[in-house]
Amino acid sequence: MIKNQGIYIKLLDISDAENMLKLELDNKDFFQLYTPLRNEKFYSLEGQVERIEKSILFAKEDAGYSFGVFLLDNRELIGNVALSEVVRSDLQSCWIGYYLDKKQNGKGYMSEALKLAVEYAFKELNLHRIEAGVMPHNKASIKVLEKAGFHKEGIAIKNVRINGKWEDHQTLAIINDDEDTNQ
Repeated sequence: MIKNQGIYIKLLDISDAENMLKLELDNKDFFQLYTPLRNEKFYSLEGQVERIEKSILFAKEDAGYSFGVFLLDNRELIGNVALSEVVRSDLQSCWIGYYLDKKQNGKGYMSEALKLAVEYAFKELNLHRIEAGVMPHNKASIKVLEKAGFHKEGIAIKNVRINGKWEDHQTLAIINDDEDTNQ
């Protein structure tokens, strides 16, 4: 558990499956605006258990890390931050993705969760670079990344299928300036 400013993040485990399902169902229409299409199994307890099992396997293989975002005061699961597509060797990089319960938007929780995930990626995983992609019209998400220290790099044209349609994405990144990542 890594905590800061009213929230904490921790790697998801099977005990989080019911809360993940509730989060996904409560925000189904909202999340769908920013995610690939989901099948019905995704919105079942079995689907969430499989999703978490896969994330545990990815962490064991150093391929990805999926953190739940929880409120400190009542331990409610309110979101997710994932470090995915971890690449080692001369890249030492990954992608970051995230989402937050619509009711919790605008409270600074995701900016804090991103900072914690970036700190984990740089200090624990010794990564050099983290990239994010956001649809250019999603100004709030871009602002969240910038508050966490990310900088804009360019537009990737029609690179992710969101809600069934190929969408452009603003690429943002943050670099670990610690010289130890050069090893």
